[in-house]
Amino acid sequence: MRVLVVDDEPRLTSIIQRSLAEAGYAVDVAHTSDTALEQAAVETYDLMILDVMLAGSPIDGYELCTEIRRNDPDVPILMLTALGTIANRVTGLDGGADDYVVKPIHVLELLARVRALLRRAPRADAPVLTVGSIALDPASRQVTCDGQAVELTAKEFAVLEYLMRNAGRVVSASELIDHAWDSNYEGYSNVVQTYIRYLRRKLGAVGAGEAIQTHRGAGYVMRVDG
Repeated sequence: MRVLVVDDEPRLTSIIQRSLAEAGYAVDVAHTSDTALEQAAVETYDLMILDVMLAGSPIDGYELCTEIRRNDPDVPILMLTALGTIANRVTGLDGGADDYVVKPIHVLELLARVRALLRRAPRADAPVLTVGSIALDPASRQVTCDGQAVELTAKEFAVLEYLMRNAGRVVSASELIDHAWDSNYEGYSNVVQTYIRYLRRKLGAVGAGEAIQTHRGAGYVMRVDG
C-alpha cells in the first residue's frame, strides 16, 4: 500500500513517515500543495494524509483535498491539523475528506484510522486475501498457510501483499519497488530478489515454498493454484 503524506512540519512528517514505514506501507512525502499535486498526477496512491496549514503553499489543505478529490474520487483522504473546531471538521469533511485527526497525534490511533480507511476504500480488495493455501489479512497484518501462522517483517508482508493482490500476473521488480518501497528508495538493485528469497524460505517452512514463481527477465508471479 502506498501513502502520500503532505505536511510542512519536517519533524512531524518524519514521525508519521517512519511509523507508516514500520507498519509496512510505502510512504512518499510532500511539504507543499503544488508538490503534492505533481506527485498525485504521476503516482497512484492508496491513501493520502493532508495537513491543513501548509506554509509556503499556493493553496491550503482544504483546497488541496478538494482538488485531489476532483481528480481521484476513490482515494481515501485523512486530514491532519491543529484546527479542531466543529467548523474546521465540517469544512474538511465537506471538502472531500474521509476522516479528520486533530493534533497532537497519537501514532497508534493514526495507524488504526489508516487501516480503517483502507478497509473501506472502494478500490480495496476483499478484507482477507487468499491465494491457494495462503491467507493474508491486511487489517490484522497476519499471514497463515493452511492455518499455520507465518511470521513476516513489515517489508516482507508488503511484498507478499502486493503479489497476492496481483496473483496470476507477472510483477516486475521495479513495480514491486514502486509499491513496497517509497519514491526515495535508492538501495541496491537486487533488494526484491533478497525479499523474495526471505518469503520463499518462510513459506517453505509451512509447505508453500513454490507459491512465488520467478519469470526470468520479467519478474515474479504468485501462483493462483497455491
